[in-house]
Amino acid sequence: MVDAVECAIGDLADPQRAVSSARFFKTGPGEYGEGDRFVGVTVPQLRMVAKRFRGVGTDVVWGLLASEIHEHRLTALFLLRGEYEHAADDAARQGWVNLYLEALSAGRVNNWDLVDASADPVLGAWLVRSDEFGLLVDLAEHDELWTRRAGIVGTFAFLKCGVADATLAVVPVVIDDRRDLIQKATGWMLRELGKRVDRDQLTGYLEAHAAEMGRTALSYAIEHLTPEERVHYRSLR
Repeated sequence: MVDAVECAIGDLADPQRAVSSARFFKTGPGEYGEGDRFVGVTVPQLRMVAKRFRGVGTDVVWGLLASEIHEHRLTALFLLRGEYEHAADDAARQGWVNLYLEALSAGRVNNWDLVDASADPVLGAWLVRSDEFGLLVDLAEHDELWTRRAGIVGTFAFLKCGVADATLAVVPVVIDDRRDLIQKATGWMLRELGKRVDRDQLTGYLEAHAAEMGRTALSYAIEHLTPEERVHYRSLR
């Protein structure tokens, strides 16, 4: 079945798109996606492939996650999310979450789009069910880029439920990390806190901590504030 999914993706491959994707996802020497390989298939096309193969087992998902091809791994995560969301019970859901954590630990969820497609709707959604976000804090404390980003982005599931606690627990852990993809994720979650939960909580946090934040994180966090407020919070740095 792994071969069948990979063939379905291969039938959609576009070599020119593959070149531009490799450039966009920074696969050059020393860049965050160094060595990643693309075949050139769009996200909507990959979602359709995943829909076509819904109902696969963990062995197929893991086999795709083991691939060196980026689109194979992304399709695996779409499949994993689908199986998690359609699982019959909590035991089955827990099994898919465990597989996800294993893949994250093994370095198979290793670019920002892979993290963003899975950390919130799988891991975050699972933790919301138990109202327990300590695992996200643990992941955010990890030095590895993608593990840390998963800890941050996983808090989005709580924000969608109107709960800011997870995000406010994770942000202090990562506030000193100046890596671009951590900065963007941190600012993104703070911005969503202001949009989805409580604007006053966001502005209160910024009053207290804007001076500690990196420029990129702050810019993302204040994106939907008024021009006057944006000037004010930038002046605190």
